[in-house]
Amino acid sequence: MRRRIGAAAAWAWSIMARPSVHFGLGFLTLGGFLGGVLFWGAFNTALEATNTEAFCVGCHEMKANVYEEMTRTVHFSNRSGVRATCPDCHVPHDWTDKIARKMQASKEVWGHIFGTIDTRRKFLDMRRELAEHEWARLKANDSLECRNCHSAVAMDFTRQTGRAAEIHRRYLLAGAATCIDCHKGIAHELPNMDGVDPGWKVPPELQGRELPEASIEGVRRYLADLAG
Repeated sequence: MRRRIGAAAAWAWSIMARPSVHFGLGFLTLGGFLGGVLFWGAFNTALEATNTEAFCVGCHEMKANVYEEMTRTVHFSNRSGVRATCPDCHVPHDWTDKIARKMQASKEVWGHIFGTIDTRRKFLDMRRELAEHEWARLKANDSLECRNCHSAVAMDFTRQTGRAAEIHRRYLLAGAATCIDCHKGIAHELPNMDGVDPGWKVPPELQGRELPEASIEGVRRYLADLAG
């Protein structure tokens, strides 16, 4: 069997390596370039087609479960009219990271084919496991998909509540925590959270202290107190 496979591989290589007797080098080079352009265009077109909300909710597992939950959150409907779609939160924008995510997501196609969560009961039974996989992925990549839209350096702390401003300053800007540590369940319902670390903890020096009001002067006074 190995001998047959080796012989077939050798024959295929001899065909590929044999110089052309009918076409010139310039024609072959131009043909290869045009073929590469067409292949790249078709590949990216197909890639972007899989990167749309319509594609994501094309199977009932997604549409009847997580998508239905997302429509009841601020990421779907809000006063600014800016709506996040499935790929905004689950697919990085950078090309290399996007390809890596698509390769990971191929397991979801396998699950769809074999009916891993094809009923609501199956989905609910696996909700905690599915959520933990996504939390771990976002933890590992420093919440890369969250940063598609949210930038820590662009946050106006004076427009946040005192509690949020202080937590973001101490944990997010310092790199001690990432978005998913604290913001689980922002677009989908949470599973049973027994035993799940909340992601941040109030430091001893802040326990029992009143956090600043969400105003410029309030934040300034509070930061001055900490510095003093």
